[in-house]
Amino acid sequence: MVDAHYSDPDLAALYDLFNTWHSSPQNPFYLELVMAAGDALDAGCGTGKLHRTARERGHRGRLVGLDPAEAMLRVGRADREDIEWRLGDLVAGPSQGQDRGPYTAEFDLVTMSGHAFQVLLTDQEARAHLAAARRALRAGGMLAFETRNPAARAWQKWTPQHERRVTAPEGRTATSVHTLERVEGELVTFCTAYRIDGWKEPGHSRSTLRFPGAETVNALLTEAGFAVQGQYGDWDRGPLTDASAEIITLARAL
Repeated sequence: MVDAHYSDPDLAALYDLFNTWHSSPQNPFYLELVMAAGDALDAGCGTGKLHRTARERGHRGRLVGLDPAEAMLRVGRADREDIEWRLGDLVAGPSQGQDRGPYTAEFDLVTMSGHAFQVLLTDQEARAHLAAARRALRAGGMLAFETRNPAARAWQKWTPQHERRVTAPEGRTATSVHTLERVEGELVTFCTAYRIDGWKEPGHSRSTLRFPGAETVNALLTEAGFAVQGQYGDWDRGPLTDASAEIITLARAL
């Protein structure tokens, strides 16, 4: 099931407000990879900000944005029509159009940015999606993704005391507040409340994310037919340590 903040049109419209291009150093990191790739697939693309920016910067190859939430794709499609916007996921592939079904050896790069890997809550789900990413890549192609380092315990800051506030169109104020519900092993469940001036009631979304360690991630990649090319703890490609906020992985398709 797709979380409400991706599937609800009102909440999807707020996504880019809370996730502007300059708000995260992950964006230039992934953009560099996309600009160097001939054909690129962004799995779990959301509003497709990565590929939209790549096209604006002059990327001439094939760019595909794949996401299970039509509301998010609608935002991207409204901005640019020169990107292939596809409803679906890596395992099943696009669910509509002539290219429905899993992708096979069509891309030089597959990205799963925005912590998309963390919505895969079991080894079984992760295996299926990594195998699908390998199938979608040409030999020697690259898979790039990040997952929050469990040692950093990011969920401890998912509290009402860490409210996010941005200015929406027409000067209205929009807020986002996380409330941690439970931590069960690698799984963290939290609720997010969104409010914007003029709404009668806030919008709510509940999410569960998995926090696997690097050893688990690497074992799953090896099983799926990848070789880890680089693994970093920050977006400047610094080493991965227990204090690192992220586990950023580049893996080559064998």
